Amino acid sequence: MTSSSTPRYDLEYIRNQFPALSLKANGYPAAFFDGPGGTQVPQRVLDAVADYLIYCNANAGGKFLTSNNSDLVIKEARSALADFLGSDSDEIAFGQNMTTMNYQLALALTRSPGRRREIIITEIDHEANRGPWLALEERGYTIREVKMDPETCTIDMEDYRNKLSENTFLAALNYASNGVGTINDVEEMIRLAHEVGAITVVDAVHYALHGPIDVKKIDADYLLCSAYKFFGPHIGVLYGKRELFSELASYRLRTQSGSIPHLIETGTLNHEGIAGASEAVEFIADLGRRFGSHWEGPSAAGGEQLSERRRHVLAGMEVMERYERPLADKMLEELSSIERVRVYGPPRDYPRTSTISFTIEGLNAQRVAAELGQKGIFVWDGHFYAIRLVEILGLEPYGGLVRAGLCPYNTEEEVDRLLEEIRRLAENGTGKS
Repeated sequence: MTSSSTPRYDLEYIRNQFPALSLKANGYPAAFFDGPGGTQVPQRVLDAVADYLIYCNANAGGKFLTSNNSDLVIKEARSALADFLGSDSDEIAFGQNMTTMNYQLALALTRSPGRRREIIITEIDHEANRGPWLALEERGYTIREVKMDPETCTIDMEDYRNKLSENTFLAALNYASNGVGTINDVEEMIRLAHEVGAITVVDAVHYALHGPIDVKKIDADYLLCSAYKFFGPHIGVLYGKRELFSELASYRLRTQSGSIPHLIETGTLNHEGIAGASEAVEFIADLGRRFGSHWEGPSAAGGEQLSERRRHVLAGMEVMERYERPLADKMLEELSSIERVRVYGPPRDYPRTSTISFTIEGLNAQRVAAELGQKGIFVWDGHFYAIRLVEILGLEPYGGLVRAGLCPYNTEEEVDRLLEEIRRLAENGTGKS
């Protein structure tokens, strides 16, 4: 939803908020294409973490100032993340990280006995939404793996449909591939899973930076993401649909609340990280407020009116996508035209994030990343914990993939630097190293 009166994107304003962008490596300005592994952090998030530790540093539930302040910070953070995901605040839980929270969720969901004993996972997913479910084989569950088309790096939907049955207990789904950027049709996958009475768990860690999430619209039962992938600290976030979440048989101490969302939040939370995550949402909302359209209409799910912050978050997500898409298209087109470079990912007309993965014939991915790093260009190499995907692509012996991702602080000049160095490496590199 755009408007001819939408303010111009102010890249300088955005870059000035990220202290890390002043770093240099070997005398070269740092170009951060490592965002898919974790974005850089704006000053407002750093300030929120510091302010918490100064003015609110206490455990929850006390009868004194800093504890009261701490309770308010956590309450506000639940509201902020609810606006980010399109949920209610009591459906938002915090934890150590997405992986740990998903293990907790997996164990809790299987404490309630039932006749259904099949769990669906996919070949395209991050191991954090595979490993916790694969571990349940020792409890007698059968794991059914949905195929990925290695040519297009897309989910085989026919295979998914065929694997769903009246025996399906749960479908663990991937919103977007952190390995190759493919955006999957999770709304349709959830609908199909619900038709057979299965629970759904969505890994939205990679997608959360790249598109608006509306958990009510897609009808997710559980959805997980990580704040450090969208400008925040290293904490995990779990959404749980109230009617299911409130019945979750979680492992917890007898002193722990049995109500949502606290029933899965073991021990003392990372309060300062939660404060930072809240401010990360505010950063995205600020982009929408300054540079985006207004989103005056009701929510897509249920018809309820959007909160002001939710409207600004949706506009902020649109702002980032609108800025990053031309840069991503340029990267895709020019990388694909370089001899000996192969780009992996969905077809051009298929939904994808601004994360692009590739290989250079004859060069190990680790060597490519190291050479780029010496020039101040930060990219990731390997499997990025999407190891099944890399195995299917046959790239493990060569160090996996090289991955470059765009964020709203990247510049076209940085993209040109990356492309220039890839051309140089493709022309000069030889041998499997």
